[in-house]
Order: sequence, then structure tokens, then C-alpha cells
Amino acid sequence: MAWNTLDDMDMAGKVVLVRVDVNVPVDNGRVTDATRIEVIVPTLRDIIAKGGKPVLLAHFDRPKGKIVPEMSLRQVWPALQTAMGTPVKFAEDCIGPVAKQAVTDLADGEVLLLENTRFHRGEEENDPEMSAALAALGDIYVNDAFSVAHRAHSSTEGIARLLPHAAGRQMEAELKALEASLSAPERPLVAVVGGAKVSTKLDLLGNLVRKVDYLVIGGGMANTFLAAQGHNIGISLAELEMAETAREIMEKAAKTGCEIVLPEDVVVAGEFAAGARNEIVPASRCPADGMILDAGPATIKHICDVFDKCRTLIWNGPLGAFELPPFDTATKAAAARAAALTESGQLISVAGGGDTVAALNVANAADSFTYISTAGGAFLEWMEGKTLPGVAALEG
Repeated sequence: MAWNTLDDMDMAGKVVLVRVDVNVPVDNGRVTDATRIEVIVPTLRDIIAKGGKPVLLAHFDRPKGKIVPEMSLRQVWPALQTAMGTPVKFAEDCIGPVAKQAVTDLADGEVLLLENTRFHRGEEENDPEMSAALAALGDIYVNDAFSVAHRAHSSTEGIARLLPHAAGRQMEAELKALEASLSAPERPLVAVVGGAKVSTKLDLLGNLVRKVDYLVIGGGMANTFLAAQGHNIGISLAELEMAETAREIMEKAAKTGCEIVLPEDVVVAGEFAAGARNEIVPASRCPADGMILDAGPATIKHICDVFDKCRTLIWNGPLGAFELPPFDTATKAAAARAAALTESGQLISVAGGGDTVAALNVANAADSFTYISTAGGAFLEWMEGKTLPGVAALEG
């Protein structure tokens, strides 16, 4: 990949339009988790230090081209000021005279937050007129929102075609981590893919078996693969209609030299409940009334042994019902091994996706991973091998 960073741009006296993702959880008008706001602070401070004036472009929720007061970015404005520790101004629109005047009035050292870009229909339509209206506000465009890079919108793709552009610090870190883990990884390379449904990750699995040396499949997805092998899975969560697809993926893996790691023993219970009575059985011997809720100790050892052999790990999805103890055992044990190998310098570990981050936090392993992506859809589409419009525009 080739893209400019902040270090490549002369920003002195320039208005810098920065696409950020501050689509954070809000309860009664107050931000309850400011993580996405806090991670953009280094980019904004660097722009100010280089003499630039940061003007923020962002969306909030899905107003579908209409002005919806409860979806105003005014709600995140106080949290942004707290995170920055410097003055932040707010404009009631993101294009037109109101926005233009707010940009004109911006003093050195200040930050300006423009109103929700999705209040205009042209944003999600990537309308050239919307892109031009945004571009007219500034001199340089910086994208620091990998989490929306899979969207070809005016503020993520269209504007980058009209102004000198660069990746922000968060985007730069994300792209470097992703390139190191799948585009040009140190091998052997292992991917962990968990979650409930094969059907939602077909493109992902199809891409990974061509690129990784080991593919660990866990969660409800693993049950579908076990059923495809002819094993009885009792009343476990599975997509039996996807059995033929699972077999095709296994055949493809065999041809490409990718070793698929499936549970060899499983933890089964009679109900989906925390603390439910359970037993460990071979994966081929699930009781007819049993529900597979986690991988067993032999499988955990196998997964950890694979990690020990590898130099790079990509992780998306838990290995079991991690939200229900004791069925979080496999996820926590595998995550702990990955964390230890990363800390010792033996493994480059990259993880992403909502459930993944939650699972690694439960395992107290997230801080030890090389990189944790906060992106959901963008991270998955990257793993699927798809071109992300927001990234491609930075390369142009």
C-alpha cells in the first residue's frame, strides 16, 4: 500500500478537513463510551502542531438524509472538548454558508466540529455536488476513520478525489497493522474465525483458506463444519443447510495447503445458561439432547500448539459462548496464549470485530495484542479481501 501520512503534508496555515468516526454510544444525551473520540486526539494535536486548523467531518446514526435533532453531533461535542483539552467549536451544518463562516472564524489552535454529514442525502449517495461542497471548505483532506472506510460516501471517498489527502494517525496505524498481518505477513499465518453463522462469513472463509497456513474455526460455525463431517451435534446452534458449503471450503483448504482446525472435543450442556451442568465429550459423540457451547481441553491445546508455531495471528470471533461462564474457557485460554506469545515477541497479533474485542477484554488479553481494530464491517471486508473505497481513495 502507498498513502501519505501527516508527516508528508505541509499544513501550515491550511484548513484540514478530517474524517473521523465519533459515532459513539449515547444515553440521555451523554456519551457513555468515548473510546472512538479519544483515539482521534493524536491526529488533531499533530495537525495543530503543524500549523493546521482541524475541521471535523463525521456522521451519527442513520438519519437518512434528513435533519433528526436526536442524531445531532451536538451530543458528542462536550466529550470531544474534554478529550482535546482545547477549544472546540460547533457548526450547525457541514456544508454551505453556515459551515463556511464557521471555518472562516476558526482561530489557530481551535478545532471545529461540523454537523452530521448524513443530514444531507448526498453524503451516502457519494454525490459529486456534496463532495465538492465539502471540499470547498478546506485545503487538505485527512481520513482518520478506518471503521467507515468500506463506505463510498462523499466524506470518505468523494472528497479525497478533490483535495490533497493523507491518512490520520489512527488510520495509519490500522493500515500498517493490516498490511503486516495479511497483505505481507510473517509466516506461518493463522486465522481464528468464530461466531454463529457460516452464511455471514462465506467470503471471509473463502479468502482466508487461500492466504493462511492455519484456519481455526470456532463457535456455532464449528458446529456446522462438524455436522458437515457427519458428526451428530445434538441440539447445537448450526446451519445444517450450509453443510455442503462447509465441505466445499474444507476441500478448497486441502488444495491450498491450509490446515483447518476444528474442535476434537467439546463442552456440552442441556441448556444455554451460565453455570449449566456440562460435560466434555469427543466432538463425534455429542448427546442427542446436548448443546455444544465451547471447545474442550484437547482442542484448546491443539489451538495453542498452532499459535506456538506461527508468527502472525488474525482473530475475528469467539471460540465458544464466551458471554456465559464456564463456556468462555476456550476463548480465554487461547487469547491468553496469543497474548503471552505477543508479549514475548514471538507473534504479531491483530484482532477486530465487536464480539472479538469484547471476548478479548473478558480474557484480559486485548492490551497485549499487537493491534486491536475497533472497526466492524470495514475489518471484516478487509479480511474478505475486498477493496475498501475510503482506503483506495487515499492511495490515488
